[in-house]
Amino acid sequence: MEKVNHTLKSVFPRAKELVKKMSLEEKASLCSGKNFWNTKEIERLGIKSMMVTDGPHGLRKQAGDSDHLGINNSVSATCFPTAVATACSFDRDLLYEMGIALGEECVQEEVAVILGPGANIKRSPLCGRNFEYFSEDPLLTGEMAAALIGGIQSKNIGTSLKHYLANNQEKARLISNSVIDERALREIYLTGFEIAIKKAQPWTLMCSYNKINDIYASGHKLLMTDIPRGEWGFEGAIVTDWGAMNDRVEGIQAGLDLEMPAFDGASDRLIVDAVRAGKLDEKLVDLSAVRMTAIALQAEKTQATPYDAEAHNELARRVARESAVLLKLGNVLPVDKNKTIALIGEFAKVPRYQGAGSSKISPTRITSVTDAFDVENINYSFAPGYSATSDEPNEALITEAIGVAKEADVIFAFVGLPDSYESEGFDRTHLNMPKAHTRLIDELVATGKKIVAVISAGGVVNIPWRDKVDSILLMNLSGQNSGYAAYDLLFGDYSPCGKLAETYPLTLTETPSIAHFGTGGNIEYRESIYVGYRYYDKAQKQVMYPFGHGLSYTTFTYSGLKLSAKKIGDRDTLQVEVVVTNTGKQAGKEIVQLYISAPESTIYKPMRELRDFAKVDLQMNESKAVTFTLERRAFAYYNINVKDWFVESGDYKIEIGASSRDIRLNDTVTVDSSQEGAIPDYRTAAPGYYNLLQPGTYDVPMEQFEEVLGRKVPKERILRPFTPNSTLGDIRVHWIGRMMNKQIEKSTMKVFAGDEGDSGDIVKMIQEMAVDMPLRQLGMLSQGALSVKRIEGLIDIMNGHILKGIRGLMKK
Repeated sequence: MEKVNHTLKSVFPRAKELVKKMSLEEKASLCSGKNFWNTKEIERLGIKSMMVTDGPHGLRKQAGDSDHLGINNSVSATCFPTAVATACSFDRDLLYEMGIALGEECVQEEVAVILGPGANIKRSPLCGRNFEYFSEDPLLTGEMAAALIGGIQSKNIGTSLKHYLANNQEKARLISNSVIDERALREIYLTGFEIAIKKAQPWTLMCSYNKINDIYASGHKLLMTDIPRGEWGFEGAIVTDWGAMNDRVEGIQAGLDLEMPAFDGASDRLIVDAVRAGKLDEKLVDLSAVRMTAIALQAEKTQATPYDAEAHNELARRVARESAVLLKLGNVLPVDKNKTIALIGEFAKVPRYQGAGSSKISPTRITSVTDAFDVENINYSFAPGYSATSDEPNEALITEAIGVAKEADVIFAFVGLPDSYESEGFDRTHLNMPKAHTRLIDELVATGKKIVAVISAGGVVNIPWRDKVDSILLMNLSGQNSGYAAYDLLFGDYSPCGKLAETYPLTLTETPSIAHFGTGGNIEYRESIYVGYRYYDKAQKQVMYPFGHGLSYTTFTYSGLKLSAKKIGDRDTLQVEVVVTNTGKQAGKEIVQLYISAPESTIYKPMRELRDFAKVDLQMNESKAVTFTLERRAFAYYNINVKDWFVESGDYKIEIGASSRDIRLNDTVTVDSSQEGAIPDYRTAAPGYYNLLQPGTYDVPMEQFEEVLGRKVPKERILRPFTPNSTLGDIRVHWIGRMMNKQIEKSTMKVFAGDEGDSGDIVKMIQEMAVDMPLRQLGMLSQGALSVKRIEGLIDIMNGHILKGIRGLMKK
């Protein structure tokens, strides 16, 4: 298909002319929202308000008045598989097509910008929001994000690439400080955003809540301006995550354009006052106003037209099918439709198909596995086996399930993680499935029947019974048509073709970040570049399933590896060709992965790194040649001494694999580098980054981490005196703080009282987040009932400045 991306470049001249006609107050007004979901208009100049709304995997537009947190009561929309699933497709064209559909739904609902995709790296499998993120690998992350952005923007709908940057856990995400060495920041955490921006030019980039190396993202000029605009050529606007603004004037100086949401106009006044006081250059305000005006001008070109809901539902089915991963294949799959089948597990009837939190979609329809079987006239028996709302085994349900299973030829057991286990707002504390699910599988295994386990989860899970079942199909969170996608795969109408976008470790203690994950305050990224397979392969750790793993009902052979040259310069490109052949008995698709292994050096490096991939569709006995083009960056690492990407001279191994642990072919190319500069050497000062062959948990000592960091780890923030960045948890030591906490809890329960279905998960999410919510966010939460001055007044009183605080409380 022809790919068109509507970027902002063509409207900038008109935007600049309009901004010249604006007053300072009008320019400042464009720098904050009108309400929770809309930007401000300037009617006299014809600049219209725009609606922005959530939706990495589906449109979540609130109809009518929003709740205080912008979570409930969204219009119906197609719920596509979440990023944890779609990344496993390794399919750029598929993500682009899904993006087109998302754009079409935004067009119908008159939404100008959809907030997504999420390009944060899966530093730990415990992150509660991992279902919204693509991968542990930055290349795969960036390519999937770029494809989705391109598809959405082909419909002249903007995107908001998020959450920029180093937002890799939910615990304390509002106030934590991600402490990361420069090389890891560049190679692991920035690269996905870089690829997406350079390839797809999202209209907006969303800054995260947290600090990065002691500076809040919203005020981080290096990250907001110097790198994205100066180095990557980013043209769009930068918007805060909702409530992520720390200091509005500092934000403008850093290049942060739009604060969302608005609640009392205080930010606009701060900008105006700072300019008039000579503390802020008005030209910086002009830049932000131009960017926001450009988006408004581009958005008004879109005319509302309806989308085809049924076609989108079928696309959701296909995306889920292409993204499912066959982890284990025994003798049962694919199953004959005439077999006597038992569907065991509540998820077969009430599917877990999306994550919880601000991205939760109200689907146009939901098709469970039992629904699909009913429509297709498949004869089956069903037993729930467990309750999705309880962790504990239910003996009556298990007994019923065993009775049903004993009468069947094949058992499909549907297990995984319920909503309460993973969500925005809090992290997981373990990787286990509920005891009820594990116990059910154990009891089914005891029947001696062949079992096919189907797993629905938003992240990595322990599978202690993996050697006891015949086959395992990982659906991840596969959207509203997950039932039909599973039907397609279980009976062999299509062969599974997804591959894991993240490693499944054997134990949580062997994950490289575990010693420094889930804390508040400083979050020390001591593992540096060793994230995911970069660590497990280098440390030679056994894993449950490696990055890139995925089986098929057919087989593939790799042959004919050819390099366009055996020796190149560091500015040359290298063509790599490999032939893939379907040698099995069914059509199928194979994901070919190209890794590069760099020569040994005085700087520590991973064993191998993914540098390209391709999905190949092959009929029986068909062969196709796959060609990759490798440019300079494929051979480079980030050299902090020269502040640039650096290619060392040496022999680089080109590896072609079916996973990071299944390398089928390799060859070597010699690269001659023209670069000069000292190569960092930490072999003496930080040996922990060179020798990873150590038992137990990986934990580099503080002094070694500081050598790589290039400075001391900053001191933890002090709790007193209280400031606008003190949290609701911090102020519980004061009686006013305890009263505020109780009132917020009461208000939260009132907002969601009476809501059915999701309210319990939402309340849990909010309660977990509230402990770490900074006081500056209370204005957003209260929809303006607590103004900036009143919040400052409360802080003064808690700090003992009672009269000053009372005066603040009395100010309008």
